[in-house]
Amino acid sequence: MLSIAGVIGAGLFVGSGHAIAAAGPAAILAYVLAGTLVVLVMRMLGEMAVASPDTGSFSTYADQAIGRWAGFTIGWLYWWFWVLVIPIEAIAAGVVLNNWFPQVEAWFFALAMTVLLTTTNLFSVAKYGEFEFWFAMLKVIAIVLFIALGCAALAGGLPGREVSGLAQLMASNGGFMPNGWTAIIGALLTTMFSFLGTEAVTIAASESSDPARNIAKATRSVIWRICVFYLLSIFVIISVVPWNDPLLPVQGSYQRALEVMHIPYAKFLVDMVVLVAVASCLNSSIYISSRMIFSLAKRSDAPAFLRRTSAAGVPRAAVIASTFIGMLTTAVNFFAPAQVFAFLLASSGSIALLVYLVIAFSQLRMRSLLQKRNAEIAFRMWLFPWLTWAVIGFIVFALGVMFVMPEHRLEVTSTLALAVVILLVGNINARRHAAAAARSGAVEQGA
Repeated sequence: MLSIAGVIGAGLFVGSGHAIAAAGPAAILAYVLAGTLVVLVMRMLGEMAVASPDTGSFSTYADQAIGRWAGFTIGWLYWWFWVLVIPIEAIAAGVVLNNWFPQVEAWFFALAMTVLLTTTNLFSVAKYGEFEFWFAMLKVIAIVLFIALGCAALAGGLPGREVSGLAQLMASNGGFMPNGWTAIIGALLTTMFSFLGTEAVTIAASESSDPARNIAKATRSVIWRICVFYLLSIFVIISVVPWNDPLLPVQGSYQRALEVMHIPYAKFLVDMVVLVAVASCLNSSIYISSRMIFSLAKRSDAPAFLRRTSAAGVPRAAVIASTFIGMLTTAVNFFAPAQVFAFLLASSGSIALLVYLVIAFSQLRMRSLLQKRNAEIAFRMWLFPWLTWAVIGFIVFALGVMFVMPEHRLEVTSTLALAVVILLVGNINARRHAAAAARSGAVEQGA
């Protein structure tokens, strides 16, 4: 269930409305592009993860295939992304609960939700898995019911709830691509934010009883779950709701679609689903960020105390440290000027694309390393190396287009600036370790 729906958060249920409002019906192309990119990246990551399961996942592979600086940089960037997801999801949960219980402040609900899910992550990975199983099950049921309702309405199967349909909406609202192709690339950032986390299943599977089999199974499932949960639901939304509906980005895509179909209690129903989704994503963000910084600590790229584990093998120090930073950023959102939190969010805006770029380069190099060792490659990337190079070319092109778009330039430049800072720190860290190793070698030779 983690591989099927574990990391589907509010981005699909609410955030997709912003992508549709920006690109019109052509937003589905952004989801197709992002989905295709994720499928190919997961295939590349699956090849490396099956050959060498590790909780550090692509950060470890970048370390081995490209160099220590690459594993250090992408590991810390990925950790930073998921640490920022903690306040985003906690705040969303707090807002929903505050709407139901206005007498209690939203920040209190956000704090309580974070503390609860942090506590479950401190016991064992089985507790995390148990929570995620039920969270994912509820999300799957909600998405399937939504798609069924939408298809029934489009087919005229809901009396008194007829909707216009895709052809009529496109004909009367500027066509399929009302804002041009650059809007599709712009919407790609929103869609990538929704998709990032798919690769986390390789981190979780490495702690399972049969990592290779589970990683391969989860990777193969990516294609159909993207088609069903993302593409089919987005198709229903753009077929039911006009892309220029002013309430679409305000209320969220699922709620607005249900209202257009005259489904009673639409806001309450979507709020319930969003609460489950953000709780699930918050749970995953605590797990993923803790495992990534734990992996960095094991490689001496993070403070040593973060690699300590409990008797059950849980890196509790990493869990607490990641959650603490997440809580600090939550406090920044509620009590600091809005520009501060906006800048923090902008710094993570393009991390998804950088992560995928590193995975692609790592797989190029790792394949040659595995072949030199005559290692068996049980799970292979399709059409290697051509599709891998195609992914690299597309990501570089997308980042370039986003850089020249004023509305996305801050996100790209902030992420790249953060990456440069981490890279410089990584080089200092690598030189320190090299010097320490040289001193140790000199001592051994003297002895």
